[in-house]
Amino acid sequence: MRLPPLSRFAPIALTVLFAAWCVKSLHGDLAQLSLAPLLRSRDVVAAAVVLSLLNYVIRILRWRSYLKKLGHVFPLRFLAMTYVAGFAYTLSPGKVGEIVRARYYVPRGVRLSEITAAFFAERLLDIVAMLALASLLLTTAPRFAGFLGLVAGMVVAILACVSFLPWSTIAQKLEASHRLPGRLREGLLGLASTLVSTRPLLSPGMLAAGFAAGLLAWGLEGAGLGLLSSIYPEVPLALAGAVGIYGIAVLVGGLSFLPGGLGSTEAAMTGLLVTHGFTLSQGLLVTLTCRLVTLWLGVCIGWLAVLTLRHKSFAAVEA
Repeated sequence: MRLPPLSRFAPIALTVLFAAWCVKSLHGDLAQLSLAPLLRSRDVVAAAVVLSLLNYVIRILRWRSYLKKLGHVFPLRFLAMTYVAGFAYTLSPGKVGEIVRARYYVPRGVRLSEITAAFFAERLLDIVAMLALASLLLTTAPRFAGFLGLVAGMVVAILACVSFLPWSTIAQKLEASHRLPGRLREGLLGLASTLVSTRPLLSPGMLAAGFAAGLLAWGLEGAGLGLLSSIYPEVPLALAGAVGIYGIAVLVGGLSFLPGGLGSTEAAMTGLLVTHGFTLSQGLLVTLTCRLVTLWLGVCIGWLAVLTLRHKSFAAVEA
């Protein structure tokens, strides 16, 4: 009997290990952790869930626009289900597991390279949007206004480079060049080649629309963190500060390349909340609740979508 690969259980193992580490290392603070503020604020939690659902809606509409630009039109219900099904694999480094949604499109005439291109464009603009949102944290410290302007300039420069540089020519020159170290050359060539295949989605109009959608979608989840922090009214947290904290925490989690940013995102978010006046137990409760209504809500909905898509009746109706 063939045993399943251990990689399938890696996210669960990491989650269990992180929970055990929290219990062992923070047992004193966890003992002081009270769920009473959360139970008194069920309406706040419900509002944060709604903001996360709106995040999904905006990203689904952006995904539809990408596929339409590539020449593929599908019923909105099918697009929504297949897109959300990718959330089941969010607990993969860099969320690359979400490319698994290609399994629903390839039998319907969409090339794998097109799904990869749409995924890459989505991830690229999400990172740039997160960078912009993270910079909002600096608005609570006027002395960093110059740095805020620098970040804004970087965002504009990245979007301009992606949109206007001749990536096909750059890819050809990199392929012919032997001056760069092997690994660096291969990495740059891979990036340039990917940008070439993603070219239809990188026009100025598509970039602007995709960036705006990412900014709004992830800004809503950041606002959700601000709502959840209000369960402790004695520690006021400005909306810009909450969105900035969320952006930085998600970026830290992404850079860690841990599944779903587990551990690193929570540590960064809790630490930043503590620097804004929350106690460790307060910050931990807000962080864990935020992750529950963002990451884990998405994973659960994703698996529901996966199970729904396995039914032949659904596939027959949406074919």
